[in-house]
Amino acid sequence: MSAQTKRLFKKIISYSGIFFFALAAGMLWWQLRNYSLADIAHAILDIPFINLVLACVACLAGYLALSLYDYLALKYVGGRVTWWKWMLAGMLGFAISNNAGHAVVSGGAIRYRLYTRWRIRGSDILKMLTISGFTYFLGASAIVVIGYFLIPSAVFDNSMGVSMGLNTLFIFCTTVLLTYFAITLIFHKKSIKIGDVKFQVPSTQMAFSQTILGITDSVLAGLVLYFCLIPFVEIPFTTFIGLFVIAQTTGVFSQVPGGIGVFESVFMLALPDTIDKANIFGALLAYRIIYYVLPLIGVGSLFFVYERWLRSRMKRWLAEAKEKIPAKIKHIKDEIKNRK
Repeated sequence: MSAQTKRLFKKIISYSGIFFFALAAGMLWWQLRNYSLADIAHAILDIPFINLVLACVACLAGYLALSLYDYLALKYVGGRVTWWKWMLAGMLGFAISNNAGHAVVSGGAIRYRLYTRWRIRGSDILKMLTISGFTYFLGASAIVVIGYFLIPSAVFDNSMGVSMGLNTLFIFCTTVLLTYFAITLIFHKKSIKIGDVKFQVPSTQMAFSQTILGITDSVLAGLVLYFCLIPFVEIPFTTFIGLFVIAQTTGVFSQVPGGIGVFESVFMLALPDTIDKANIFGALLAYRIIYYVLPLIGVGSLFFVYERWLRSRMKRWLAEAKEKIPAKIKHIKDEIKNRK
């Protein structure tokens, strides 16, 4: 592939996010054209307080699970840091990438800043980001495969395009799972070199742990929306989680930051037309606030406190050094003078 083709390919990927966002915005407008902003605001306020509390608890558990991505990745590269450090890096990295999109760039930048400070090599950080990406897609793929059999076929009967897309996604996810586990079985303890970085093929046990963690993360994220949604629509959780992961995965592939608009469009398209779309959109907005905005504020505040503490400690060290250095120089000069 020539350099010009590579640049063109990168531009297409970059601008695809704008295209999908515009498409999603148009679909959302069409589905909500008969509702006012007041209708949507009322829908958010109509969510029972206990449901919001349960959604917040599921969100906290979800971000604790997300931090385990970093623990698993550190274990893969053989790195060691204190438990609160990988928890901070994991939760902050995902809080940023969930909102900003382009997880490798946004979440990777903050991880690079933190882990290099904690003496983890840059090549190992790249490996960690790669293994975390595989962890997410293994879990999401597993739920899509399971959800394919749990979602009633009638849900997608109204749209031939959506039905074909679902079948394609099922085949793709099944292929991803089978291929990954086959590689861990056949090529275990062997390495794959990509550029200057050598990746050790994970063990089958590691792949299993990745899949379970990925499933747990997606289920907990789904519970946040489920608790906001069930006051307005009766839907079995087994059906819901399949729809949720399909919508979430579509949002990730769209390259739109946070999958905003794309996620909502796919999810609302799958629900029957008889359901009040204003209520559904209100629940989706509540989910966005709880799962995206609140963690960014909360974990971001922790990071700000950590940075201030680190800066004050550095200033204290410098002040102590300034006090000790003149005394040390004087002591050396006195010793030289005495020897003379």
